[in-house]
Amino acid sequence: MIKIAPSILSADFASLGAEVEDIRRGGADYVHFDVMDGRFVPNISIGIPVLKSLRKATDLFIDAHLMIVEPVRYARAFCQAGADLVNCHVEADSAENILAALDQIKSCGKKAGVTLKPGTDAMAVEPYLDLVDLVLIMTVEPGFGGQSFMHDMLPKIETVRELIDKRNPGCELEVDGGIDPVTAPLVKRAGANVLVAGSAVFKAKDRAEAIAAIRNS
Repeated sequence: MIKIAPSILSADFASLGAEVEDIRRGGADYVHFDVMDGRFVPNISIGIPVLKSLRKATDLFIDAHLMIVEPVRYARAFCQAGADLVNCHVEADSAENILAALDQIKSCGKKAGVTLKPGTDAMAVEPYLDLVDLVLIMTVEPGFGGQSFMHDMLPKIETVRELIDKRNPGCELEVDGGIDPVTAPLVKRAGANVLVAGSAVFKAKDRAEAIAAIRNS
C-alpha cells in the first residue's frame, strides 16, 4: 500500500492546523514533520513546542524526521510531544548513540526509523535494520524544500528494499525529496511505499487532487 506523507516544511505556518486538516481531508496518510537544528543541516525549522500544538490539532500519524546532531538527546522528548514515529539520521552520531536513540523511541511505545543522506551508502542501514519500523532514503540533500529529485538514488532505494525484504519485511521504505507525479512512479518501482511530498502537495490548488496524483501515478 502506497502512503503519502506531505511535508509541512512547505505549509503555511500561520495556519498550520488548518493546513494539516486540509491534507487529512485530502487523503494524506502521514504528516511529515521536519526538524532542523542549523548544525546537522544548514537551516533551522521547527521543534517540540510546534509538535505539541500540532498533536492537539490532528489525529493524523506524525512522522518526525530529526535532522539534528546527537538525536539521542531529544528522541524521548519528541515521543512525549506527540510524534508517532521518530526518525534519526545515521550520520548524526555514533552507531552506539543512534541505537540508544532507537531504544528510547521504542521504550516510549512509538515507532522508530533511520534516515540515509544521499552520500551515505545503503549498507549503513544494516546495524539498525532489525530494530526499525521505517527507513528513509533522502532523494535530495536534507535542509531545504523545493529541490530537484536525484535520480541516482534509485539504485540505493532498490538495495535497501532488498535488505528490508530479507531482514525485516514489516519495515516501511520512505523517500523524501523532489517527489511529484513524475518521480513517484520511479521510487515506487524501486521499492518505496511511503512518499514524502512537500511543494507538490502544499503548493497545489487542490491538495486532494495532488495527493491522489502522487499515489496513483
